[in-house]
Amino acid sequence: MNFLGFKLRNNLFVAPMAGVTDRPFRQLCKRLGAGLAVSEMVTSNSLLYGSAKTRRRADHAGEAAPIAVQIAGADAAMMAEAARYNVDQGAQIIDINMGCPAKKVCNVMAGSALMKDEPLVARILESVVKAVPDTPVTLKFRTGWDHQNKNAPSIARIAEDCGIRAIAIHGRTRSDQYRGHAEYDTIALVKTQVAIPVIANGDIDTPQKARQVLRHTGADGIMIGRAAQGRPWLFREIEHFLATGTLLPAPSAGEIHAILRQHLADLYAFYGEDTGAKIARKHISWYTKGITGAARFRHAMNQLATVDEQLAATDEFFGAQAANQPLCMEQAA
Repeated sequence: MNFLGFKLRNNLFVAPMAGVTDRPFRQLCKRLGAGLAVSEMVTSNSLLYGSAKTRRRADHAGEAAPIAVQIAGADAAMMAEAARYNVDQGAQIIDINMGCPAKKVCNVMAGSALMKDEPLVARILESVVKAVPDTPVTLKFRTGWDHQNKNAPSIARIAEDCGIRAIAIHGRTRSDQYRGHAEYDTIALVKTQVAIPVIANGDIDTPQKARQVLRHTGADGIMIGRAAQGRPWLFREIEHFLATGTLLPAPSAGEIHAILRQHLADLYAFYGEDTGAKIARKHISWYTKGITGAARFRHAMNQLATVDEQLAATDEFFGAQAANQPLCMEQAA
């Protein structure tokens, strides 16, 4: 896929997720089939540029191009400054967050709360585009603030008029949070009203669903977030299905173990062992979800404090699973 002047492997995008899409996760998803991975949200508050968390979020060392960084905020001048800062740090695409539904973000009129103020949206977009004239700027947003105010088409037209080069739309309103089911009719409508690329997002968790959403919306690509947590091979499964119409076999216990082991090593190296071990817990939980005995394993894992203990427990768990081909999965209640 040719996207904003970059040649991508395909039209599959990793959604930016706070606390998830760090450099190790982005690199892993790219290795396993994603065409582009957007960084977790970086604050536009310049006072935080020196914090360890912000420095890590702006760390793209060794990452395959293009480097896409998402920024968030509600002040046009600060957002412009944040865009310049991140481009100076190596960002090749700047993405603006108008999709996050979290209260702590919306309470300061950032994230999806911005959709309530279209003039402010225009000021922010114009300021950011002007601040980094040689860098493509994209926008991620939702279908609207609530079901009575689905203004995604209007936001999309504003974005295009302001020089935004591509948009990604999550098929829920802010009031939905992540409840219920994503709808794609609004995304399909937006696609008919703008000429810039449109990326569809929300509830895309199987290869079949990916094809369905692409056909229904006419979107140029799809963006996957929560479904890839603990399942980064979903990208290669979708890539293969879209190209051939056939499904890849599910990964074996041994392959999942190998992928998780490499992911853990990258996390420990990136964060240091103490912080890395804490962050690793949620990833281990996601990788083992649904496997027989995983609930007991996860409970025990959360009591372990060191890297060596985590790795030993992980090896023991997957060693016991290796005899089960395919994996022995728990029955749904």
